[in-house]
Amino acid sequence: MKIKSSQTLVTEALKSVKTISPKEALQLSNENKCNLIDIRDEVELQKTGSIENSLNISRGLLEFSLHPEGAYVQNKKIDLNKEIVLFCAAGGRSALAAKTLKEMGFEKVSHVEGGFGLMQNSGFKVIK
Repeated sequence: MKIKSSQTLVTEALKSVKTISPKEALQLSNENKCNLIDIRDEVELQKTGSIENSLNISRGLLEFSLHPEGAYVQNKKIDLNKEIVLFCAAGGRSALAAKTLKEMGFEKVSHVEGGFGLMQNSGFKVIK
């Protein structure tokens, strides 16, 4: 039995998902052309703050929360006609999450290279 490392899974995911820069994500967000979703856990948000105009859905609940029948979509907090832009702390979890959403059938999905770590220095407003 050969167990893949998390880094191998991330590397494989990066080959199949769209990666955008923090600047591209900021432009999409400013133009209201995306759903900017922070998949970090609540503990991380408490330590570092959150990105303005982002919605927090932790990685563990993402697939359940983004279903068209789910509350976020039904309550119009997420517009499935817009690109779904995921980010985490550094980009690993968001790459894996983007791959999973593609497997679910989502077509307009990307993740932010470098995650929150790069975003906070790229013009995004951080709310503490």
